[in-house]
Amino acid sequence: MCKRILLKYRVLGCGCEFPGRIIYCFYDRLVAMGGFVSSLTPADFPVFMRQAMNLAAEAERAGDVPVGALLVSEGGEVIATGFNTREAACDPCGHAEVNVLRAAAAKLGTWRFPSYTLVVTLEPCVMCAGAIVSARVGRVVFGAWDRAAGACGSLRDVVRDPRVNHQVEVFSGVLEKECETQLLEFFQAKR
Repeated sequence: MCKRILLKYRVLGCGCEFPGRIIYCFYDRLVAMGGFVSSLTPADFPVFMRQAMNLAAEAERAGDVPVGALLVSEGGEVIATGFNTREAACDPCGHAEVNVLRAAAAKLGTWRFPSYTLVVTLEPCVMCAGAIVSARVGRVVFGAWDRAAGACGSLRDVVRDPRVNHQVEVFSGVLEKECETQLLEFFQAKR
């Protein structure tokens, strides 16, 4: 029962009409109902997002779109990090999310991450959302919405599609303006 109620709040709390930050209002109530097992709370997300932004800056220095990601355990330990490497590695799948999942799988010896949180500076695209679902990631936290290719609530919602075998909890808009600015400045410099 609690999980159904939690899913209902997630869907309502993270769509385009209802930005993800609205879900913060429901967080304490959902914890009381037994909805979350991770010790990470929304108050922790900005700390990890800043780390992801530092990784995004590494991607930018390498000539890639500045997107950074990290995978965090339920205890708050950063398990793996990644950033965009499409240009540097000539890899069309070299997105930050795919890179961090590959690094985590190599480190932990598993491809399933149901109790982990993936923090990324930009809303995952369809490819990355598919990888997140396939890896059974428990939660995605992202900064900027991707209105051109987003697949976690803006254009599509791959990670919460009831037709697939795993749905992911989504928190959006964490340091949104700062993440947007990092991307905008990169693209303005390219023009």
